[in-house]
Amino acid sequence: MRIDITIGEQHFRATLTESAATRDLAALLPVTVDMIDHGGVEKTGPLPSPLSLERQPDGADPDVGDVGYYAPGNALVLYYGDQSYFPGIVILDRLDGDAAERISELDGPVTATITVQDD
Repeated sequence: MRIDITIGEQHFRATLTESAATRDLAALLPVTVDMIDHGGVEKTGPLPSPLSLERQPDGADPDVGDVGYYAPGNALVLYYGDQSYFPGIVILDRLDGDAAERISELDGPVTATITVQDD
């Protein structure tokens, strides 16, 4: 499944991997998430309900451009910088193109709207 992420006037696309967590995220769509900068490497914001951790590893080492879920905080995460392995991280999908770079240029809190991509 492909998703659109809209922040202000900017649009980003990503492809969800197949997992119980991404099925739960897809069931929430469309969803709007208020996000803040965290650690200078990611934008994070709470989802309205938790995602399944079925068959997920205990943690992950996300790459720049990954979209993740931080289970202990029930947060959607857009990685625009280098984050090391951390318990509770689940990789959901990957941002397309230069999205991570463009997200890194967005200062301060943002509001992201995530929808299913219409082809």
